[in-house]
Amino acid sequence: MKIAILGGDGFVGWPSTLHLSDMGHEVHIIDNLSRRWIDTELGVQSLTPMDSIQERCRIWRDLTGRKIHFHLLDVAKEYERLKGWLGRERPDAIIHFAEQRAAPYSMKSDRHKVYTVNNNTNATHNLLAAMVETGIDAHLVHLGTMGVYGYSSVGAAIPEGYLDVEVENLKGEKVHQEILYPTRPGSIYHMTKSLDQILFQFYAQNDGLRITDLHQGIVWGTHTAQTRQHEQLINRFDYDGDYGTVLNRFLIQAAIDYPLTVHGTGGQTRAFIHIQDSVRCIELALGDAPKSSDKVRIFNQMTETHRIRDLAKIVCDLTGAKMTMLPNPRKEAEENDLVVRNEQFLKLGLQPTTLANGLLSEMVDVARKYAHRIDRSRVPAVSAWTKDLARSINHDPEAKALKSVS
Repeated sequence: MKIAILGGDGFVGWPSTLHLSDMGHEVHIIDNLSRRWIDTELGVQSLTPMDSIQERCRIWRDLTGRKIHFHLLDVAKEYERLKGWLGRERPDAIIHFAEQRAAPYSMKSDRHKVYTVNNNTNATHNLLAAMVETGIDAHLVHLGTMGVYGYSSVGAAIPEGYLDVEVENLKGEKVHQEILYPTRPGSIYHMTKSLDQILFQFYAQNDGLRITDLHQGIVWGTHTAQTRQHEQLINRFDYDGDYGTVLNRFLIQAAIDYPLTVHGTGGQTRAFIHIQDSVRCIELALGDAPKSSDKVRIFNQMTETHRIRDLAKIVCDLTGAKMTMLPNPRKEAEENDLVVRNEQFLKLGLQPTTLANGLLSEMVDVARKYAHRIDRSRVPAVSAWTKDLARSINHDPEAKALKSVS
């Protein structure tokens, strides 16, 4: 297939690009490189050294003989260019990663909230409108998040997208309805993903677009089979308080003898998936495209759930690291359960990669190899959900700041 990967320079986009190119597809990256500019804004860098996207593509071609095409384009702002490109190239499939992906970054300030909504919502709607206008019959695969559902629990498993309900009509009769599972976003970022769902539902029913929405858990790991083939193909590895995912952050903290930062009680339960499984799920979703008359197909893209404090204990037992309990910058329940249905990917052949000491140790080794690139001052999570919570944030978990003797 000819596949357009929007946001193909990102944390999940890059390994997905390599995976699909390795399968023999013609792959086109469309990206405005905004994630690299955000690194500059935050004054932080990926733990792993990242070459330019052009150099990455050159290395891949030299190594495999397969060309990855790169197009510098802002999907959220350059609608006419996007529409023109789609009309000329007419891809068979489009994978949509082109959204600001960090919940803490989306809550840093009013400016970051506005940017996240403008970027994410416009990117999604521009793409959908351009697909309709050009008349292409591409299968759209979107990377969403389990976080659209929030993290409260009603004691039932979260289904894959839809909920069967009964409502009473005016005659007192029970009528069956299938509705989107109710969202309860916990951040501006998660809210934009909830808005995406409504946009997808409209364009599928109104224009017959073929859409798959992947509600992904928290991604851990850094290597896939393709990124291991050459050091310059390595994926980005974020450790800062805004973009670093929780398990990756714990492993980096352990590698540099930094206390594992557990916020609140650590009783928050989250869904997880390894990066290798994430790219495999993209492949599986592409191979199981809906028809133009179908509703949006929704998968829960996760393999296991864990409480944060339990994850921290696993890492502490593996590495000898210590943990510290800190105030929670997020507005969320102190404790929650999370039960998630994920049968669809299992039926398609996914063989889950679960937490294993070998993979965790590999990540610690990666962190130690590049430890000289870590700025310890960027490790704390300091973006708060409300102004009241901001006053309780601990900016110095290591207690290294100078203190008065009086």
